[in-house]
Amino acid sequence: MPQHPEAHSEVHPEAHREPGAADTFTVTTATSHDWQKVVRWATDEQWNPGRDDTASFHPTDPAGFFLGRRGDTTLSSLSIVNYSAEYAFLGYYLVHPDHRGQGLGLATWRAAFPHAGARTVGLDAVPAQQATYKRAGFTPAYDTLRYGGRPARPGTPPPPEVVPVTGAHLDALAGYDRRCFPADRSGFVTRWLTAAGHTARAYVRNGEIAGYGVIRPAHTGHRIGPLFADTPQAAEALFDALTATVDPAAEVFLDIPEPRRAAHSLATARGLVPTSHTVRMYTGPAPSEDQPRTYAVTSLELG
Repeated sequence: MPQHPEAHSEVHPEAHREPGAADTFTVTTATSHDWQKVVRWATDEQWNPGRDDTASFHPTDPAGFFLGRRGDTTLSSLSIVNYSAEYAFLGYYLVHPDHRGQGLGLATWRAAFPHAGARTVGLDAVPAQQATYKRAGFTPAYDTLRYGGRPARPGTPPPPEVVPVTGAHLDALAGYDRRCFPADRSGFVTRWLTAAGHTARAYVRNGEIAGYGVIRPAHTGHRIGPLFADTPQAAEALFDALTATVDPAAEVFLDIPEPRRAAHSLATARGLVPTSHTVRMYTGPAPSEDQPRTYAVTSLELG
């Protein structure tokens, strides 16, 4: 079963050991190029990130990506991306397997977490780490299940409401996304919709956006995210249109909040099965978002 980065995090106070002067450990911000090493770690851990997620994600908050190093050797990572003055999201919390048990995760956390300031911070944790994050001030909000498999194809063309995303849709889609996500992330949405290898479809009813979805190549198969829609019928049409664009033999994965029963029904109806389980947690009150429209989150690393 794939594990999320928090499965290997080190925020336990008892595990912390301050590095000595002879092996100075420093935490600095990371460039997009630097972050490719972290993506390789994530791939080795079978988290299956999208192949080029960093190009869309890093510009959202370039100061929010942190690496722990000794000299030129990268040992740990954490992203804490400020989406707005009120909301941030934490991911990629990881220590290289050769250097765990030395307190480097906690040292990285302590250096990076202040970047969020007073914002509410969200993250997705494996159940085994839930108690750890509670001690750090996080409260569980809901579970998220990752579904995967080779989706069944309905064999019928998408309805006319499903259209390829063009530049003319971008502003309206950013506005729709804001109804489904806790912050305005217009710049990210534009990059995500237009990134090389990403395929995006919108559901347009009576000239208005009623949903959208993106499928992208991952290190194994493809991942759908986000998938937002006003109705189960729109979500189904978008899902089918997206999966129709990839090889029928390819696996497809998506992450669904547990309360979204209609989304789980869609995944199982298309033959996908749960493959892993995480817990969405927040510091402070859960932010406002239109949960009923969420059929798949963008990514466990991105929120």
